[in-house]
This record gives sequence, C-alpha cells and structure tokens, in this order.
Amino acid sequence: QVQLVESGGGLVQAGGSLRLSCAASGLTFSQYAMGWFRQAPGKEREFVARVNRSGSNIYYADSVKGRFTISRDNAKNTVYLQMNSLKPEDTAVYYCAADRNTISSRSYYYNLGSYDYWGQGAQVTVSS
Repeated sequence: QVQLVESGGGLVQAGGSLRLSCAASGLTFSQYAMGWFRQAPGKEREFVARVNRSGSNIYYADSVKGRFTISRDNAKNTVYLQMNSLKPEDTAVYYCAADRNTISSRSYYYNLGSYDYWGQGAQVTVSS
C-alpha cells in the first residue's frame, strides 16, 4: 500500500531553520506531483508548496515564498521542504501529499481533494 512518511519536524526558535522530508513507498514516485500542507491548532489545513513530477515547476503560498524551498529526489522517492527564517505563525503539523494528475492551476493546487495520498504529519513548533 501507499505510504508517505514525514520526518524532520521539531522545536526551533524564531529565525531558525528546519528541513522536512517525506519518504514515499508503494507508488511510482516520479509519476506524482508532491505537495506540502500545514494545519495549525484550530485552523483549516492550508497549502504550502507544490512541485511537479520532474521538479521543474514549483509553486508556493505567498506566506512562505522566499523562506521555504520545496525539492524532490526521484531516485530516493523523497520530497523535501527546507524552511528558513521560521516564524511563530509557522507552527503547525506539516503534511506531504501526492497527486497523480498534471493539472496546472492555483485553485487546483490549493484544493485538498486534488491529492490522492497523505502522510501522517510532522509537528513543527517555532518559539518566539
């Protein structure tokens, strides 16, 4: 069965950095676009970033643009989220997700229903 397993979360001070990893198994990784979402306490899950199958097309939410970097290594079946200049408002559970489609649309990227598989999440806490 398909598994997406996030790792790399933790506690960091404001201004610090973390790198999340999401290891995929049970699917042909290179045939899936990958996304990162996050959910803060009491809030809805929101889009963070997305990378297409080859890594050539990347899209970020405005709230993380310039601070976060999404990348993927198809040889390792892994997608990454490098998070720099972290802020307390970045505190959330971060989820990776896989999408078999190649639709290019902002609204599509932001829609949770566009993604076929989800990881269990990794907690990121940024202290002030």
